[in-house]
Amino acid sequence: MLDKIKALEKEIHSFEITTDEELETFRLEFLSRNGKIQSMFKNMGKVPKEERATVGKAMNSAKNLAQSVFEEAQQRLNQTAAKDLNARDDITLPPQPYPLGSLHPLTQTLEEMKSIFYRLGFTISHGPEIEDDFHNFTALNFPPNHPARDEQDTFFVRKSDDPDMQDLVLRTHTSPVQIRLMEKKEPPIRAIMPGRVYRNEAVSPKSYFLFHQVEALYVDENVSVADLKETLITFAKLMFGSDVKYRLRPGFFPFTEPSLEMDIWWGTPSGGKWLEILGSGMVDPNVFKSAGVDPEKYTGFAWGMGVERIAILRHEIDDIRTFYQNDIRFLEQFN
Repeated sequence: MLDKIKALEKEIHSFEITTDEELETFRLEFLSRNGKIQSMFKNMGKVPKEERATVGKAMNSAKNLAQSVFEEAQQRLNQTAAKDLNARDDITLPPQPYPLGSLHPLTQTLEEMKSIFYRLGFTISHGPEIEDDFHNFTALNFPPNHPARDEQDTFFVRKSDDPDMQDLVLRTHTSPVQIRLMEKKEPPIRAIMPGRVYRNEAVSPKSYFLFHQVEALYVDENVSVADLKETLITFAKLMFGSDVKYRLRPGFFPFTEPSLEMDIWWGTPSGGKWLEILGSGMVDPNVFKSAGVDPEKYTGFAWGMGVERIAILRHEIDDIRTFYQNDIRFLEQFN
C-alpha cells in the first residue's frame, strides 16, 4: 500500500498545470469525491491493523501534497491573469465597437438612382415579381410569336393551354408595374419602378438570370420627345458627372414608338468605347389602350435601365457575378 501511495505522490509532483483547464483536470483527478485520494482512503479497511497508523499518515501526507500543489497552481494562474489585465489598456474605457456592415453596392447604386429621380419629381411604384401574361407581355404590345414569350427566354411559373387561364411568369422587366399603375391611376403620372427581374439566360461575366431594373413612366398631356431627351440627359449628368459624354440613337421596343437608346463614352478621349445604359421611347398608343388611358388625350415616355449595368460602369467591375457571390473582400470595398 505504501508503494501505491509513493507512486501517487510521484504522479502528483509530475502533473503539469499551466492553464485553468489543466487545474480543473488536476482537481477532478486527485481531489474530487471520486478522485484518486478519496479512493485511496476508501481502501483503508483492507490495510492490516498493525500498518494502519503508518499507512494513514502516508495517505494524509499525499492528500496534503495534492492540496498544496492545487493551491499553489491556482495562485500562480491568478497572478498571471492579473498581470495580463494590468498590461492592457485602461479597462474603464468603453470597448471598441464591432465593425458595422454596409449597404450592398447594388443597393447603394439603386438608392443614388432613386435620389436623382426624387429630385426630378418622380415617385416610386412597386408590383409583383410573379406576373401574368397580360401585364408582362400582351399589354406591352408584345406579339404572340415574340421570342420573349418562349421558355428559352422566360421562366414560366405556370404555362397552360387553357385559353381561360393565363400563363404566369417571373417578370422579365418591371414594365408590368407601369400597366398596373395606369390601370389604377388617372394621369398625370410620373413614377419609377425599381425591382428584381428574371430572364432565362446563361450565366457569364456579362449576363445573369437575375438582375435589377429601374423603369420610369411619365404620362400627361403634351409630353414630347424633347421632354424625354431632357430628362435622360439630366439623369446622365447627375449620375455620371456634368462632363459625361453621351449619345442618343434610334432603337426598337414593342412598347414604345419612337424608341431611343442612350450610350455614354467610357474611357479617355484617346481610347474607350460607347456603352449602352438604357432603352427608352414614347409610350405606344396600343399600350395606353391596354391600360385604359386615352391615347388621343395623353402622351408619355418610358425608359428602363439595369442597376447592375450602372454599378458596373460606376465602379469599373468586369464580372456581374461578383455582385451575387457574397465575397466579403469585394463587399468591404464599398464600406
